[in-house]
Amino acid sequence: MKRARILALVLSFLGIQLTWLIAPAYACGCGAMIPDPASRISVANEQSVLRWDGRQEQIVMRLTVAGDARHAAWIMPVPHRATVRLDDPALFDQLARAIQPVHRTRYHFWPDDGDWPFDSHDTVGAAAPPDPAGVGVVDRQQLGPFDVARLTATDPGALGGWLRAHGFPLPARLRTALQPYVDRHWEYVAVRLAPSAAGSSLHGALDPIRLTFAADAPVYPMRLSRLATTPQSLGLYVLATHRMRTRTTIGGPAPSTVFAGRLGPQDGALGPLTARTPYLTALTQQFPDPARISGDHELLQAPADTPVQQVVYDDELRRIAGIPAWGLTVGGGLLVIVAVVAVIVVRRSRRPVLPPPPVEPPPPLSPSAPVG
Repeated sequence: MKRARILALVLSFLGIQLTWLIAPAYACGCGAMIPDPASRISVANEQSVLRWDGRQEQIVMRLTVAGDARHAAWIMPVPHRATVRLDDPALFDQLARAIQPVHRTRYHFWPDDGDWPFDSHDTVGAAAPPDPAGVGVVDRQQLGPFDVARLTATDPGALGGWLRAHGFPLPARLRTALQPYVDRHWEYVAVRLAPSAAGSSLHGALDPIRLTFAADAPVYPMRLSRLATTPQSLGLYVLATHRMRTRTTIGGPAPSTVFAGRLGPQDGALGPLTARTPYLTALTQQFPDPARISGDHELLQAPADTPVQQVVYDDELRRIAGIPAWGLTVGGGLLVIVAVVAVIVVRRSRRPVLPPPPVEPPPPLSPSAPVG
């Protein structure tokens, strides 16, 4: 029972994180991961934070990757020109603490599994080639392990040509998925990931990266995740002035709100994000069939700022002076019964015994009458 509760808790809050096993991985929740040819890579964990203050949107992402790829490209569509910088990994630790469940003790009267007498003994143990026509490189910068290019493209084929020119093939299916962004004149942030040690493969948690761009309404790009070949999960922290919700389900079951509430003053990496946007909404959603993902998540203000916080109940056997209450009750009841029986026996033993009534001798028989 306890191990099941622990597992449920982990899935709920590190359900604020996204988990995939894709090989090769062409998509993650907010963009497209394109590995080297003949290489394998998986996004084992993606954590995302979206902040919207009414005019500007910020998205902070941290990827944990595994596989044998020595390089990979990651593509993120954005509705307006974005600035890109590294962020503090401690941000996600602060958010995890902010949404941690409330622990409450729930008492039960009768013994349960693990309580005496039903004790359980279980234990838990080179120079870049010239850019092809049709792609504009707005900026190129090196941020830690990331080679970041901010791009414009007039068609998916031109963007594919840019990627191929830089050593990464663009899957044909991804080209089709990018068409709606090209039609709406979005821009792109292309990130080339390379391990710090020469000859090693990408592995472990990468530094968080923050994108900042103008936005009339908050949006979280999800369309490219439809290319994934395994079920996908979305975990998203949203910081705004009020509680937020998604406009539609975009092809999956309705998102679940695992936390909603106003945060007090924060320090560290979370402090600037909560300034003027103190309301945190934590959403999680599953996509059993990624091909059904129909678009990007548009976020709206919820009808009310109703708080949500998960409660973890710690079941305790009710005790009185360290003794199980049920034992005292049952034992006390038995004692009362014994006492009542004893009183009845004693009273009966003390009741006086009345002597039997005197025995009267029978009257004498009269003489028999003569027979004649």
